[in-house]
Amino acid sequence: MKLAILKERRAGEARVAATPETVKKLKGLGLEVLVESGAGAAARIYDNDYVAAGAVVTPDAGSALSEADIVLKVRGPDEAEVAKMKKGAVLACLLAPYTEKDAIAKLAAQGVVAFAMEFIPRISRAQSMDVLSSQANLAGYKAVIDAAATFGRAMPMMMTAAGTIAPARVFVMGVGVAGLQAIATARRLGAIVSATDVRPATKEQVESLGASFIAVIDDEFKQAETASGYAKPMSAEYQAKQAALVAEHIKKQDIVITTALIPGRKAPVLVTEDMVKTMKPGSVIVDLAAEQGGNCPLTKADQVIEAHGVTLMGYTNLPARLAVDTSSLYARNLFNFVSLIVDKKTGALNLNWDDEIVKGAGLTRDGEIVHPSLKG
Repeated sequence: MKLAILKERRAGEARVAATPETVKKLKGLGLEVLVESGAGAAARIYDNDYVAAGAVVTPDAGSALSEADIVLKVRGPDEAEVAKMKKGAVLACLLAPYTEKDAIAKLAAQGVVAFAMEFIPRISRAQSMDVLSSQANLAGYKAVIDAAATFGRAMPMMMTAAGTIAPARVFVMGVGVAGLQAIATARRLGAIVSATDVRPATKEQVESLGASFIAVIDDEFKQAETASGYAKPMSAEYQAKQAALVAEHIKKQDIVITTALIPGRKAPVLVTEDMVKTMKPGSVIVDLAAEQGGNCPLTKADQVIEAHGVTLMGYTNLPARLAVDTSSLYARNLFNFVSLIVDKKTGALNLNWDDEIVKGAGLTRDGEIVHPSLKG
């Protein structure tokens, strides 16, 4: 069987779906690996690196796709790529299923068996395939680094003969994988860190990293987490109480990092314009939810702007700003998924639709959209 790795064509996407390390492992499964020329260049992986690992470099996407039984990408394919994929080919990548429904329909019409890596179930057996976690971890780190570079002061306390410089105050809103890494990174840089989240389990996690936890802790807060670990939408009453607490706290902060997302919905507003107005001149907000509308209504997607003396950073693809490392982790996630769907003895495709992971990530099959959340 042949597996194709394509060059990313979306603006700003520097990641790649395979590294020389994973190419060797894919070949170990009995697969012939085809890599489109230039696919890894933005992640500092060059054609000769892939050749040395045993891949065949093709001059263009069409040459790789025409024979590919499995196609790996970072982001979803464009129309031209879909048209070149053969019926029954397996595609695995980040497909943004809730917002790219037309693209999913075209994959189904082409007869592609598409898997959305962001739909990989968050179960123990699938942790090694969890692309959301691997990418969010580095996004949280990069958010703090970007904020520190933009902030016009030092992060740690500094005691000098000329006087003492107070440490920066960093407030992290949303304590998932990205938020926890942001807390840890800000702490390593010497900041005083606080964080908030509506999920009660995060309080202990925040405090274990040396940060203080900011939240209205009542009965609703204690029930604010789904069985799969996601935050539930909160009542208007709770949101009002939490907003009042945050509004008072945010006045004292130098850097705010927002990470709150609800799958399939517009990002919740956590930092209002009135809150921004109360922040100190020179403060920084890094909005990791910019792609889904932003946790602050002032955020502009893919722009760094200033409003009311506060810098708002709205990068929509922070993982691509660390493409070498994020590609390495993402490629391993994909290899682990491919290992699940390829028979290790024969090298043939073996899709077990009764498997929880295969069923959970599968979007299209036999010309139809099959994922329950996308039907109708």
